[in-house]
Amino acid sequence: MLARRMHVYFVMMGGCLALFVLGSAVVRLWSVPAAVAMCVVAMVLAPLSAIVANRRGPDDRWWDDPSGDPKSDEWWDELDGKKRRGSE
Repeated sequence: MLARRMHVYFVMMGGCLALFVLGSAVVRLWSVPAAVAMCVVAMVLAPLSAIVANRRGPDDRWWDDPSGDPKSDEWWDELDGKKRRGSE
């Protein structure tokens, strides 16, 4: 899931860059309103690609979900301050 999201992110950001560069370097020579529209679409596309890349998938471990490994869960709980070592 993570690899798929990262692939979609890079494709969307590549499209964003392409729209911005083409709009500001090539299309503006023929049509300024079209170039501005392309840059506006690129402006909207950038945050959407970040949202897609950071979305949690159904199989992703969330920061406070137990992993099922007691040693790992104990270590993460200690880092989060939920349990202190020696006070158990």
